[in-house]
Amino acid sequence: MVVAIPIFFLLCYGTATPLAVPSRLPQEPPPQSPPPAPQRIGSATITPEYAALRPGQRIKFAAVTGGGGSIAWSVNQIPGGNAAVGSIDANGNYTAPSVPLGTNVIVKAVLSASPASDFATASVAVIAPGQLTSTPNPQVAAYSIYLPMPGEASVQFGPDGHLGLTTWSQQTPSPYGGMIVIYVAGMRARTEYHMHATVKLANGTTFQDIEHTFTTGTPPRTAPVQVSTSSGKHPQDGIELFDTMMPLEASQAFVTDLQGNVLWTYSYEGSNVDSIQPIKLLPNGHFLVLISSATPTVFSTANNSPPGTINVVREVDLAGNTIRELTLANFSESLAAQGYKFNLRGFHHDVLALPNGHLVLLANLTKSFTNLPGIPGVKEVIGDLLVDVDSNFNPTWVWNTFDYLDISRHPFSFPDWTHGNALLYSPDDHNLVFSIRHESWIIKIDYRDGKGSGNILWRLGQDGDFKLIGGNDPTGWFYAQHDPSYFTPNTTGVFQLGVFDNGNDRQFLSSMRCGSAGVPPCHYSTALVLQIEEAAKTATILSQYTPPASFYSYFGGNVTLLPDGHIEADFCAAQGGSVIQELDPSSGTAQVVWQATTPGSNQYRALRLPSLYPGVQWTTIP
Repeated sequence: MVVAIPIFFLLCYGTATPLAVPSRLPQEPPPQSPPPAPQRIGSATITPEYAALRPGQRIKFAAVTGGGGSIAWSVNQIPGGNAAVGSIDANGNYTAPSVPLGTNVIVKAVLSASPASDFATASVAVIAPGQLTSTPNPQVAAYSIYLPMPGEASVQFGPDGHLGLTTWSQQTPSPYGGMIVIYVAGMRARTEYHMHATVKLANGTTFQDIEHTFTTGTPPRTAPVQVSTSSGKHPQDGIELFDTMMPLEASQAFVTDLQGNVLWTYSYEGSNVDSIQPIKLLPNGHFLVLISSATPTVFSTANNSPPGTINVVREVDLAGNTIRELTLANFSESLAAQGYKFNLRGFHHDVLALPNGHLVLLANLTKSFTNLPGIPGVKEVIGDLLVDVDSNFNPTWVWNTFDYLDISRHPFSFPDWTHGNALLYSPDDHNLVFSIRHESWIIKIDYRDGKGSGNILWRLGQDGDFKLIGGNDPTGWFYAQHDPSYFTPNTTGVFQLGVFDNGNDRQFLSSMRCGSAGVPPCHYSTALVLQIEEAAKTATILSQYTPPASFYSYFGGNVTLLPDGHIEADFCAAQGGSVIQELDPSSGTAQVVWQATTPGSNQYRALRLPSLYPGVQWTTIP
């Protein structure tokens, strides 16, 4: 059986907001007052007291009075009703009117002998069939349904009449009702889908819309995906989000089911060097996207990038519409207005959404140095800038690597000095964790929701503040790492951290010659899980999955913990493309459960999502 299971949780990025209404939908009527609640005067009763009907649909009301006697029926005080409000016969059989959108009516049963002192009323919501319209995304339909009273709606959909998937529920935009628009996404290309809305009104009444059909179109080109599942294994349910860095396909960000069928894409207009890095699903149902040059160090400034190059942080909806965005130019202006003067190159590698609605932006900046140790003359060095911006993109907190790190430490790829690539928020202490690739460090910054000092609280990695347990120092540390993620609910004290260890400049003992007999190869990547003990300053290797040497990934990648305890690792630059593996560590030796490869295409990050809707888990996808 195919089911879709809703998961209810507190959204941490503000409340879920109604999605934009496509312009081709009919206009709503002016806001109306909510209908009066059902009433009972005297001994009269009526059942049901609440109902929701389609135009032309019938329902039988029953009314009784304690003293007996004949019953007279009316609709909105009109005896027997009429075509505008619906009709009701002497036996209480009510027929809803034909209305373009929807309306509320009051059905009244009165004791003919004492109409002023013995009556009861019922509230009826007449809900017109929803409408489907196309969107800019050929695999996304806009489903609109108008509710004449407050409530919520979700859409169930699937191919061949098998409605095995569901969207999330969206509420009416006002306490009086209104138009609900839900983007239905997660459909395969060039396929006919059936769908209907399920409505729950605030009074507890449920309603099911008529069935509609929608045929999807052809999406833009994406990287090819080849998928396999190990015999007897069951991967974590959900869908896979891919973030293609190279080559620059027509659609770099896309979602597939676990069989590799493309279900959703995001495309944009830019130059031949633009890349999405990264894309993240937000709790409000939109995606947060950072688009910038895939190789920012090639250009001495942001201004000499190819024409049409984008440098932007953007929020988009499922249809691909831009909800809001921040350009590098506007970002620079807002910093300058507060007295900051930085030589910015651009946004890059990550953007972090915070629980309070702020964003932490990661940007390149440069600073010139003269006669650095061993480097005579003037050298322009590339560092990183972290900036907290509020919901209006106003800077509220600034952190600069040049102010807090020692320029004399530059183990890898100098003068691209720090090359930060990932940000984490620690809910337990409200601080930031920052992955600095070219230092081979992960650091914690005293942030405290913008009130912290900015001081570095600890440095994790070779020559940092922690003792490595369970592995050889220095070889067992991570090097040129990407995208750390929490593997435990807690984020301070004693907690677990997953890290994608690229291993570019892995260090070995002076007595060890890498690549020789009985010694690890000079270059290999691992999916590393560490237990961090902040007070004791120890980092214990809990697991370190090392795949075949051909999986060495010199850039990109990520490691995440899945709800079923499996670990997913993206070997971004393996075998001339990417290899994404879902691993089962329960037996002590990680076993491959599921694997996706993208030959000739590198996935900066890959992520298993429960569905395209926050709070909704999809299981088997029809």
